[in-house]
Amino acid sequence: MSAASTMPARPRAARRHWSLIAVMVALSLMGIVLRFGGIHPEAVLGAIVFGVTILAAAFLLAWAAETAEMDISQGMALAVIALIAVLPEYAVDFTLAWRAGADPVEAARGLAIANMTGGNRLLIGLGWPIVFALVFYKTRVGELFVDRHRALELAFLAMASGYAIFIPLRHTLTLIDTIVLVSMFVMYVYFTSKVESEEVELVGPASTMGALSDWRRRSLIVGIFLFCATAIFSAAEPFADSLIEMGGHLGVSDFVLIQWLAPLASESPEVLVACLLAWRGRAHVGMGALISSTVNQWTLLIGTLPLVFLISAGEFHWTSGLPLDARQHEEIFLTAAQSAFAIAVFINLKMSTKEAVALFVLFATQLFIPSEQVRIYYAAAYTVLCVVLLLTHRRDVVSTVRTAYEIIRGKAGDDAGHVAASAEARE
Repeated sequence: MSAASTMPARPRAARRHWSLIAVMVALSLMGIVLRFGGIHPEAVLGAIVFGVTILAAAFLLAWAAETAEMDISQGMALAVIALIAVLPEYAVDFTLAWRAGADPVEAARGLAIANMTGGNRLLIGLGWPIVFALVFYKTRVGELFVDRHRALELAFLAMASGYAIFIPLRHTLTLIDTIVLVSMFVMYVYFTSKVESEEVELVGPASTMGALSDWRRRSLIVGIFLFCATAIFSAAEPFADSLIEMGGHLGVSDFVLIQWLAPLASESPEVLVACLLAWRGRAHVGMGALISSTVNQWTLLIGTLPLVFLISAGEFHWTSGLPLDARQHEEIFLTAAQSAFAIAVFINLKMSTKEAVALFVLFATQLFIPSEQVRIYYAAAYTVLCVVLLLTHRRDVVSTVRTAYEIIRGKAGDDAGHVAASAEARE
């Protein structure tokens, strides 16, 4: 399968590309060396060094993901990049879930759920609008279209979000949730691997990597994926800790820091990768990566939290797991409602200026109103807007569901995989 093509780079350009790759590798190594060397810089320096590590790894990840489209489907490449880019979120959340399992006091604080809900809301409320803003800045077109194959991600996101809405009716996340949500993720990856993608021409460092012989290119891509996974995983927790330490001096509560400041660090790789793709004129792919990351977090991430908790606690019962209190019920419901609205936004496979602004404004304003009652009001607002959009685009609902079904059955033709008059294609 060849989902990408490349023109051989000139020797001077190739040298420049390899030099740029080497610089990013060197910058990424800083965080790995500090982490495994047991070196703990003071908060400000730590935030800078580990932040640069994540940023450099994001550049490498973007180039490798584009090159990987020569050998695997675009959908599978996005799934892989989403899985690697979300590693910081996993690192932080697994640490919090492990501590909760070992200490009832930590469990009562609910920090694992705080981090998960904050990360999801930040990804949709900030990441999606940023990609739209980049497209608008470059093209002055007030719409962002995505590949019709994103219908598959939307279908699985809808299933996971729908399942999550009922989680607040219970007092624990259990192994049953693990089985259901992880099974959704496995099915998502399986069907995604079968999706064909459009032919793209590689440019920049990706074109230089793509010009290598097959076995060298594939070995390099696998090596970069593994290296980026190591770098991101190594830098995520100390980066978050550095930010939390800085915020702690300002007297901000642990719950707020874990919910908003830590995810700001852990979500940065996937947002940066999406922004790089958007800046390179592939916004539909960048947005696809963010949608894939959202699916990843609603299925594999939240599904594995009860397992980590129970391993740490040393007990395995179907009815026991990560405890949920009233605050966490509200946070999960609000996050699921936001995801439902986000699905409705892309049900017609495009995002308008008004929809992007609504996603950002509803996310940004809730940060300054920590009231319990207000959280319920925001969840209600998301739900109402979701219903309005679904009714407005009811014909698109049928079309998108049909497309997802055709992809699952393997019946979607090549035309279904191409971008529908994307803004960048118009340019």
